[in-house]
Amino acid sequence: MKQGERLTPDYAGNLRTLDGLLRINESFDIVGREFTTGSRRAKLYFIDGFAKDEVMEKILEYLMGLSPGDTEPAEDASQYCERFITYVEADLSDQCGDIVTGVLSGTLALLIEGYAQAIMIDARTYPARSVAEPDDDRVLRGSRDGFVETLVHNTALIRRRVRDPALTMEILTVGQKSKTDVVLCYMKGAADEKFLSTIRKKIGDITIGALTMSQESLAECLVRPRWYNPFPRVRYTERPDAATASVFEGSILVLVDNSPSVMILPASLFDFVQDTNDYYFPPLVGTYLRLVRIAVFLLTLLLTPVWYLLVKNPQLIPGWLEFIQVQEPNGVPLIVQLLIIEFIIDGLKLASLNTPSVLSNSFSVVGALILGDFAVKARWFVPEVVLYMAFVAIANFTQPSFELGYALKLYRVLILILTALFNYWGFAAGVLIMLLTAAGTKTATGRGYLYPLIPFHPKALLSLLVRQPISHRNS
Repeated sequence: MKQGERLTPDYAGNLRTLDGLLRINESFDIVGREFTTGSRRAKLYFIDGFAKDEVMEKILEYLMGLSPGDTEPAEDASQYCERFITYVEADLSDQCGDIVTGVLSGTLALLIEGYAQAIMIDARTYPARSVAEPDDDRVLRGSRDGFVETLVHNTALIRRRVRDPALTMEILTVGQKSKTDVVLCYMKGAADEKFLSTIRKKIGDITIGALTMSQESLAECLVRPRWYNPFPRVRYTERPDAATASVFEGSILVLVDNSPSVMILPASLFDFVQDTNDYYFPPLVGTYLRLVRIAVFLLTLLLTPVWYLLVKNPQLIPGWLEFIQVQEPNGVPLIVQLLIIEFIIDGLKLASLNTPSVLSNSFSVVGALILGDFAVKARWFVPEVVLYMAFVAIANFTQPSFELGYALKLYRVLILILTALFNYWGFAAGVLIMLLTAAGTKTATGRGYLYPLIPFHPKALLSLLVRQPISHRNS
């Protein structure tokens, strides 16, 4: 019997088949517990670590306590399940492949002598951490919970905030080997049905062995990346309140098991300028914070290229801006200094990821001293370069998307290089390349990436620039 075939009333043959498919003699954590329930022999398959000892003890105590007279009237597995399985979530299956997948997912499979179906009891408990606030998307006010790696916990965090039957959670499976659970979460009537059908079909058509990198593997299957286009077309959040707000706005959430991040589709460039903090303050304060974020967003992209262009062409500097000129130039070209610090900042970020948390603060202080004060004294860099690059590095964290931050960084480096090579025309060409790439990018729905600027939609653009009262959004 192969994995695609069915169980039969032959109890011994079924045991041989499932034992062979699950390879219980080779994997120590796949357990097969034999016992007698009433007058029938039975075997319970489960994963040690997904089943709690207390739950298993109660199930076995009850089933082993049944007398022969209790179980004889049950002619098949369905009647047995209705009369004796008291656990809330229970199902029947005769497909060997489904039984094996269920056991490996943490479900208990109960095989009883004389029955051609297995009883699948969903009593699994996954190892999980607490729903603490995520580190990279904090708020001054608001809820302090965050998504975790357990899918059921994440869907519950959303359900807790939306008590409406229109909230739909569709579960799908991706990966021929991993068989990873993926959930499509949306509000019926608010989400675009055509886009929903497209996403559902794309997920169903994915042929991949495993989602090794969790949501990133799925994102690259749903939205095919182009090597020359670094702009992110998927937005991520680890906050249940932000995810819930996106659902009400008609977005579709994609939740992947083993990932604490939720994908929000579709996503355009202007969606990234919004932040959860905007809605935990009054509209005026929220609007101010959003405008500051947009201004800093543009500064991180253009500050160093514009400064380098002006220093390269001093005749363009007006009198009131003469202080931006380099007072004590050294032998290292400015463009080389800027590029070196760009790469050093990324090196420090990579090093900080592998630095123990106990030493991270000390590492940051030592790194700043060495690369700042000592580098200037050694005449590797001029103070102006260190100042502007420090501002850019810190300001990059004003928006929570790491993907967008690196997209801006790559275009900033491109504009700097083109400016060094071709002066004015190089600067204009770099900015034009970036704008054309953004304008040519499409969201997952096929809409323009620069919407509502291109195509121009004044009301939608105003709602992005000005934080609207929450009562207006809920009307």
